[in-house]
Amino acid sequence: MICFVCLLQLMIPALYESCSEMINKWEKVVSVDERPCELDVWPYLQSLSCDAISRTSFGSNYKEGKRIFDLIKEQTDLTFHVMLRAIIIPGYRFLPIQSNRRLKAIDKEVKASLKALINKREKAMSAGEDTKNDLLDLLLESNLSEIKAHGNTKSVGMSSEDVVEECKIFYFAGQETTSVLLTWTMILLAQYPDWQARAREEVVQVFGNKKPDFDGLNHLKVVTMILYEVLRLYPPVTLLNRDVHEEIKLGNMLLPVGVQVSVPAIVLHQDPELWGDDAFEFKPERFAEGVAKATKSQVSFLPFGWGPRICIGQNFALIEAKMALAMVLRHYSFELSPSYIHAPITVVTLQPQHGAPMILRKL
Repeated sequence: MICFVCLLQLMIPALYESCSEMINKWEKVVSVDERPCELDVWPYLQSLSCDAISRTSFGSNYKEGKRIFDLIKEQTDLTFHVMLRAIIIPGYRFLPIQSNRRLKAIDKEVKASLKALINKREKAMSAGEDTKNDLLDLLLESNLSEIKAHGNTKSVGMSSEDVVEECKIFYFAGQETTSVLLTWTMILLAQYPDWQARAREEVVQVFGNKKPDFDGLNHLKVVTMILYEVLRLYPPVTLLNRDVHEEIKLGNMLLPVGVQVSVPAIVLHQDPELWGDDAFEFKPERFAEGVAKATKSQVSFLPFGWGPRICIGQNFALIEAKMALAMVLRHYSFELSPSYIHAPITVVTLQPQHGAPMILRKL
């Protein structure tokens, strides 16, 4: 079985391709006479992360995967709309209205498309074809190995329905979180040009004019500090929920079965008692010696969760963010547009309600 680090290395060309396409789109928008240009980067970064997760999840079939992810995005938006209405109108989600009918149609199409794609991959693997090119191959291979290890017992491993749900999680966990991380990073670097300059200097020093590679991305210390500080101030998932499945003692509290424990990560990340009087300030230098030193070895930094349920995609998200940021910094300097309105809002993830309009200057 291929290791996760090796898989990340294999994904670098796909991530580079996705970032290059976004930069090329920006090139067409920026004036030919290279005057400063206003651009809302939020939708572009959403498209970037969607394209990146499509390529890395589905490899050569990423266009088919992108269609599936576009449907899932529509499904997510509609679900949020229905949930808001359901708070006011009991039973709203059961009414035979257009939005509810569309939700059912999307769900049916997504499942059919994913099952067809999965069946195609499984047949290729059974025929002994070389795979291991993307996340879907890794997931199917791991599942097949587990089933074989237990004597092909049907009760072990994931069903086709489970695999479909995992593919949907690829989208939500990989696309939503990374796009908001990149957006808040650009917003903060636009507000703190000294850190933007330091990050650009590091990128140029490490890569020059070469394509960013895996080893170089892992040596971007300043960029990593910046990303951690952005994740502290604007964690994509602001509230972590866990269900108690067996009675457990937590400090002086006894938690019975069925209780849901909610950890407000954003509150924990900005607690002056844990981070100091400058807890609300953007100071990437606090991570200069790593997370353990910044948190004084306390569990106070949870952008990807913690413990056995920590997000498996955290390294993927950080590598993608470093790749995108490195390429943006080499091509553009940027500052916030006068039209920018700072209004963070939680819509599943922590998003800029009015977008992220920037003034871009081509370098």
